[in-house]
Amino acid sequence: METELIIALVSIILLIVFSGFFSGSETSLTATSASNMHKLSKEGNAKAGLVEKLMSDPESLIGAILLGNNLVNILASALATYIFIEFFGEIGVVYATFAMTALVLIFAEVMPKTYAISNPEKVALKVAPTINVLVKLLAPIVRLIQLIARITLRLIGINTRDNQKVLSPHDEIRGAIDLQAHEGGIFKEHKDMLAGILDLDDITVEDVMVHRKNVETINASDDIKDIFEQIIKSSYTRLPMWEENQDNIIGVVHAKDVLRSTKQNKEDFDHVALKDIAIKPWFVPETTTLRDQLKMFLSQKAHFALVVDEYGALMGVITLEDILEEIVGDIADEHDTINSDIKILKTGAVVVEGSIPIRDLNRQFNWNLSDEEATTIAGYVIDEAEIIPLPGEKYKISDFTFEILKRSKNQITLIKIYPPEEDED
Repeated sequence: METELIIALVSIILLIVFSGFFSGSETSLTATSASNMHKLSKEGNAKAGLVEKLMSDPESLIGAILLGNNLVNILASALATYIFIEFFGEIGVVYATFAMTALVLIFAEVMPKTYAISNPEKVALKVAPTINVLVKLLAPIVRLIQLIARITLRLIGINTRDNQKVLSPHDEIRGAIDLQAHEGGIFKEHKDMLAGILDLDDITVEDVMVHRKNVETINASDDIKDIFEQIIKSSYTRLPMWEENQDNIIGVVHAKDVLRSTKQNKEDFDHVALKDIAIKPWFVPETTTLRDQLKMFLSQKAHFALVVDEYGALMGVITLEDILEEIVGDIADEHDTINSDIKILKTGAVVVEGSIPIRDLNRQFNWNLSDEEATTIAGYVIDEAEIIPLPGEKYKISDFTFEILKRSKNQITLIKIYPPEEDED
């Protein structure tokens, strides 16, 4: 009898060790970084390849681990009950229940899972070969269990085959970026850059283009000396050229081409020479996404395009720099004027020009103003107010207070914004 009790006691200890192995394996394999495992696998790490394989079929992985874990836990509890009954009689069942609950909770659940969650990748790489063998051995039983579970769920009206991922890969990456930024894992500037790349598919050229009102153009009918002077003084390298009306763009003039032409022609520069050096205009629809436009810029080795609406009317211009700025932020050079479109007051309020894009404000101040109905902050206020407000009027929208400071004709030119934490009484 003594020998049987010793064997049972040793078996319980071994079974608790196995239970801890299963618990730690489950935690590590579900908590480890899939991207890191993929990277290690590409670098030739065979165990990382096994981890990837196991993670690709989570239902079979979890099913095999749970089956193994429950088997050893139940067997350990049965042996403990046998030992305690031998020593204490029928009341031993109660003692065995409390003893095994404490042992399993501490040594087979909390300890291994705590270690695994602290070192998920290290543990996952170590247990992968053993778990892989276990999954293969228990595959027939796990499939049968899965079948019974699905049939049972279907009987109560739940069809598991219809279940799909709620989040797209882009949303999952965006969520990971936001989480890391919140926890201090990445800087705000890096977060904005990564988010900007993901946003390229959701933003159209209309959202970031320079509006036609702010586009500097050349009138082909002007005196050639005036045109030359305009090109020299302009802060822009490429200028659209129109004839008869501003929607009739006949070419894009590059400042370098003008200087090259004047040097070759010994400064004998006329309208004919101007039209000869003008680049054929490239028109793109307003609905083109930034990702598609970026691909076209790269494929055509171009930097400049004219944006038109569905009727062919000129809406503005889009440049390669405009798209890059959506990723890296404002790009300034020695010819750019100092940007004073945004002023932060000591009170915490922000004074902005009406033409400032909502996206820029959201990015700079971590706001969440909607840009679905309007691109600029002036458009946002007009859309919410449903009128063109007058100077001095205030509107409270989504916990923000907007005060109209200036208006030119039908355009709001200057707005003071009180964020929620600085809102007025």
